[in-house]
Amino acid sequence: MYGNPVGVKTGSQVKNWLYTAKNYIEVTKPRSVFLLVFTALVGMFLAAAEYTMSMPVLLKSLVAITLACSGVNAVSCYVDRDIDAIMERTRQRPIPSGRIAPPEKALVWGLAQFLVASVIALSLNFASFVCIFLGMLGYVGIYSLWFKRKSAWNIILGGFSGGLPALFGWTSVSGKVELLPVLISLLVVLWIPNHIWNLAIFYKDDYRKVGVPMLPVVCNTKRTLLYILFTVIAMFALSIGIYFAGTMGTFYLVSAIVCGFVIAAGNIYLFFAPEQKKAWFLYKLSSPYLFLIFLAMIIDHHIILA
Repeated sequence: MYGNPVGVKTGSQVKNWLYTAKNYIEVTKPRSVFLLVFTALVGMFLAAAEYTMSMPVLLKSLVAITLACSGVNAVSCYVDRDIDAIMERTRQRPIPSGRIAPPEKALVWGLAQFLVASVIALSLNFASFVCIFLGMLGYVGIYSLWFKRKSAWNIILGGFSGGLPALFGWTSVSGKVELLPVLISLLVVLWIPNHIWNLAIFYKDDYRKVGVPMLPVVCNTKRTLLYILFTVIAMFALSIGIYFAGTMGTFYLVSAIVCGFVIAAGNIYLFFAPEQKKAWFLYKLSSPYLFLIFLAMIIDHHIILA
């Protein structure tokens, strides 16, 4: 008579459900998903300046790329569960901490999201489906399963997947692969070494402990910083080159110069005064750099040039 009515959740049940939901969201690395989805959104709006973008296409594209990125991240967390359980930086993630158990639940969760994303992308056009498929192939197949534990150039060999969300954004609207989205995607690819290798400098003992040959583990810090500097300069040059491709305005150019100068100057300083804490700072700075560059693109195209 005084029991819990059928179908009514108690406070503890709601808390357990929210706790479980939090863990399954966390395993998708939501901060990474946000940045990648943002690059895709910018790609969509840049394409919309030349092609018609309906609201259904916008919504389907956002759902597809969000599920694809979160699904790929969940699968990669499953693949890396053994080393994540040892590394200081990752051992509190949902799988190694036991918050998602057995680990296969995370694998199913990730694959299910990826499957739904693939179906939605295919309903948009074939080019968008290829972008989604190559994202899984590049990040999980080439990077996580193949090169991450075998080569110091793992993020170079598997890093092309990081640029695919931006390309997906364009193709989801246009159905075509064109020069501008390719250049923008390449900008993300060139951004990845600065982002990951500075992180690996800070956590190189962690990577050494689990036998992952990140560049700072197999090379001395000075040489690693030189390679980072090469990619940062290439990234800076490409960001300017995107302006000369003829589709961006002065606001984007100024933003690219200012942001590029800051990130390049920081890495030059780090090269001449190497220190793990400084590498960590530049790792943290790299994400805002990418966000601001893409934000400048959309402001330039849809607010200033409109």
